[in-house]
Amino acid sequence: MICRFSPKVTLSLLSACLLTGPVAMTALSSPALAQTAGAAAPADATSAVAPISALYDALKTAQKTGKTAQQRATMIAPAVDRAFDLEAILRRSVGVRYNSLSPADRTRLLGSFRQFTIARYASSFKPEAPAAFTVNPQTRPNPTGGLIIDTTIGGTDGGDVTPIDYIMTNGVSGWRITDVLLNAHISQVAAQRADFGGALSQGGASGLADHLDSKTAHFLHD
Repeated sequence: MICRFSPKVTLSLLSACLLTGPVAMTALSSPALAQTAGAAAPADATSAVAPISALYDALKTAQKTGKTAQQRATMIAPAVDRAFDLEAILRRSVGVRYNSLSPADRTRLLGSFRQFTIARYASSFKPEAPAAFTVNPQTRPNPTGGLIIDTTIGGTDGGDVTPIDYIMTNGVSGWRITDVLLNAHISQVAAQRADFGGALSQGGASGLADHLDSKTAHFLHD
């Protein structure tokens, strides 16, 4: 049982929450270079930060009152739906093969990926390991488009923290997460692409959906 956050525990917990495959680096430029692209307008920055703040608020509430993983998943789900562009993340995680999938396959995959995303948060953020969340209100531009929101997650005892950055893209539904960077450079999308590729090669879209459903069941098993 995890009772407090240490550097190793924090990284392990967040890795399980955010990544599903081998560690992969992003192609992002350094923060200093990114800053030269110009700052976001205050209204854009506020709108981009809001989904992250709401997600963290939901995680904190779920940790306090969600006794089971299923209860926490139910509480977290609306914030995940609002914060993430799950279809964009899934499309990028699958890669070029996504374009050849049938509408039925895409629908099933998206449903499985949504449940998987919710369940891994519910599994990782448990009452016995309360976390402290901070969100930097100052955004920075992403060199390939959109904004980057810098945050940290750590223990409530004020110990070590782990940086978690979010790449935000502004679309028809407003600012949504399109990638998550663990330790500011390990891409969730890139890691998932490596993991999803094997399941797709072995079983096609149905195999990948089954793979995600199996992980979801594991995450929600108390």
